[in-house]
Amino acid sequence: MYRLLSSVTARAAATTGPAWSGGRRGAHGRPGLPVMSLGWAGGLGLGLGLALGAKLAVGLRGAVPTQSPADPEAVGAEEPHEQTLGPWSPHTPPLPAARGVSRAIESSRDLLHRIKDEVGAPGIVIGVSVDGKEVWSEGLGYADVENRVPCKPETVMRIASISKSLTMVALAKLWEAGKLDLDLPVQHYVPEFPEKEYEGEKVSVTTRLLISHLSGIRHYEKDMKKVKEEKAYKTMKMMKGVMPSDQEKELKEKGGKNHEKSDSPKAKAEQENEVRCRHSKPGKKKNDFDQGELYLKEKFENSIESLRLFKNDPLFFKPGSQFLYSTFGYTLLAAIVERASGYKYLDYMQKIFHDLDMLTTVQEENEPVIYNRARFYVYNKKKRLVNTPYVDNSYKWAGGGFLSTVGDLLKFGNAMLYGYQVGLFKNSNENLLPGYLKPETMVMMWTPVPNTEMSWDKEGKYAMAWGVVEKKQTYGSCRKQRHYASHTGGAVGASSVLLVLPEELDPEAINNKVPPRGIIVSIICNMQSVGLNSTALKIALEFDKDRADLS
Repeated sequence: MYRLLSSVTARAAATTGPAWSGGRRGAHGRPGLPVMSLGWAGGLGLGLGLALGAKLAVGLRGAVPTQSPADPEAVGAEEPHEQTLGPWSPHTPPLPAARGVSRAIESSRDLLHRIKDEVGAPGIVIGVSVDGKEVWSEGLGYADVENRVPCKPETVMRIASISKSLTMVALAKLWEAGKLDLDLPVQHYVPEFPEKEYEGEKVSVTTRLLISHLSGIRHYEKDMKKVKEEKAYKTMKMMKGVMPSDQEKELKEKGGKNHEKSDSPKAKAEQENEVRCRHSKPGKKKNDFDQGELYLKEKFENSIESLRLFKNDPLFFKPGSQFLYSTFGYTLLAAIVERASGYKYLDYMQKIFHDLDMLTTVQEENEPVIYNRARFYVYNKKKRLVNTPYVDNSYKWAGGGFLSTVGDLLKFGNAMLYGYQVGLFKNSNENLLPGYLKPETMVMMWTPVPNTEMSWDKEGKYAMAWGVVEKKQTYGSCRKQRHYASHTGGAVGASSVLLVLPEELDPEAINNKVPPRGIIVSIICNMQSVGLNSTALKIALEFDKDRADLS
């Protein structure tokens, strides 16, 4: 009886497997499905129960603390529910190209599990490429919680603001073809957008300023006073952090003397306002997910029609003077693409996606059947997981309205990296094909722009639809800051990141190499307010370390 029970138990455990198996490229066979049986009696039932119990016990993971910091468009989401979703999945052999980076895959998988558990995300998908070759892609958790559909590399999710980087390619192609002047006023292409004034002075908004969020056009917050208070407070904090104490003391003394001389009512009012700004924090900031425009359900037929949401609003800052992240600025850029190209924005983007072999990247629409599309989630005030409300993103396709997979994002990242590096290799290898964008275009796109901010990494600045951190080392044998480019995204029920870590190339020692050279990491998640940039950077550095050890 013992032998029979043991063999049946072993067979049941082997055939049944764990309750759920996450999708992973390179795995043999389909993901495991939930299997439960209550029909066995006596010792057989007990044996199966023990086997399943043992398997499930291995799969249980820890409780969930609060969510990590948010991306530019995903601020202040609610805390997660206390229970982790998506049990453990068995590991299958990695792709053939991944044999030299198995250590990096294991450590990165562990890190990703930790992040997923920490924020309580239903599902998360990652893709990594090394020197142009995809070496790892895997899904953890569920793409659809209700129907227990596991995440897999083919899962399609909202990529949110990574859409801005895609739109930049359209603008760059038009600029290279001589069809777009980045420094002409936008009214040259879109006369429907009214000319603007700031504090009574006529000002010019250009394509270049729109790309780098320096146009002064608002984001989702409509209250100019709140935005200005927040910016002033941030600036004051930064100045206080970098200003030497002696200099600060000197300024205070000068300020005191000036106060003595200024007796006019206007001067006193200005002094009181300055003191109030210096010593008081702004009111509680309304995060993006409290803004009604984020949940628009209206269908817009084209980019010109979308302009009516913001075109008559005043500029919050003088163009070029201050950084103000604005998705609406990219709605205007979509209209510029239409007029400069002669095509509808979405038609022009689909041509680009075809050229880049990004066959699963599409605009988000509710009606079409899109295979492998995930559902999107948020935690409510009771910390319960719920479906996000229906939204129509047609008003912001250019700035945050595309769907994609990690595989397509890797292709996009590698195309950008190839164009960035191919100029270095041309002298040693004349047979190389040209990049999708010219090297000088990519250098322009990945050069930090003055007066900008990179909110997902304070070490960097915003460039042209990418955040860029430059190479830097202040002290010998101390922290070395690597050069990389990335963009994060936050939308209703979604978070994302695409990060490009170029190899540090020696121009004199590249004879046997071909571009792209570097690590690309893409991560997408079906829950909002999950900060993913630092995770992507850690993973990229892990793979870079393994590659360095092999060379």
